[in-house]
Amino acid sequence: MKERAKAKKAAKKTKIQEGAPKQVPHTLESLREKDETTIVGDLDDEANEELKVECEHDEFSAYYKQAYEPKVLITYADNPNRKTRIFGRELTRMVPNSISLYRNRSGVKKMVKSAIARNFTDIIIVNEDQCKPNGMLVVHLPDGPTAHFKLTNVKITTDLKRSHKEITEHRPEVILNNFTTRLGFTIGRMLGALFHYEPEFKGRRVVTFHNQRDYIFFRHHRYEFNQKTGKPRLRELGPRFTLKLRSLQHGTFDSKYGDYEWIIQGRRHDMETSRRKFFL
Repeated sequence: MKERAKAKKAAKKTKIQEGAPKQVPHTLESLREKDETTIVGDLDDEANEELKVECEHDEFSAYYKQAYEPKVLITYADNPNRKTRIFGRELTRMVPNSISLYRNRSGVKKMVKSAIARNFTDIIIVNEDQCKPNGMLVVHLPDGPTAHFKLTNVKITTDLKRSHKEITEHRPEVILNNFTTRLGFTIGRMLGALFHYEPEFKGRRVVTFHNQRDYIFFRHHRYEFNQKTGKPRLRELGPRFTLKLRSLQHGTFDSKYGDYEWIIQGRRHDMETSRRKFFL
């Protein structure tokens, strides 16, 4: 056995000396099946002209033309648990111009009408199960769309041994990373539209939505500079959570007659043919 191991090690060394190409292990990313709607290059590229025209007339176009400032209503399922309430309050500290209100047993459709009348631009509803936040419904007003996410790995500031006093009122910079398909592009625009389009860099706050294998990882940081070396470093402020898209519906919420652009049915997406295919 020792001789065999030595021979294998010697052969590997010889390959390296001869300049043989280095073997790279396969990952889900390297084996990913390309989605036919994958966006390549910048939005201004000639190949993406059709997408650019769509963006100029979609539900988020007014926001990206800076025609209004976002105003976000954050609410919960009925009788929310303490951790869910704290999570909602932390979302209000993170999302500029947002308020947290209880539903008082109001249905989603009734809330949508009331929010439109009060000039809200978006609604975030945090659902819970077994006393833990487990879902998030994001409704863009007044005409949709509506996205339903599975919510996991929620860590509030105290779980991260941080204090909410560290979170300033400066508007954060928003980073949307790795949303490469047409569906992912829409989800990225929807999440970005929750935040003010003019960040206050003085506060050095950054919120990041990073998509990896259709899981959207959220982090909230403040970057600091070392007084001696001047090198930047990140300090996580919280909260921290992970989103998994369950459905995207045209228009505002309608569970009975809603027109779904994309939906997971059961445990797997009904259009899914391979675990190597990702949709965002």
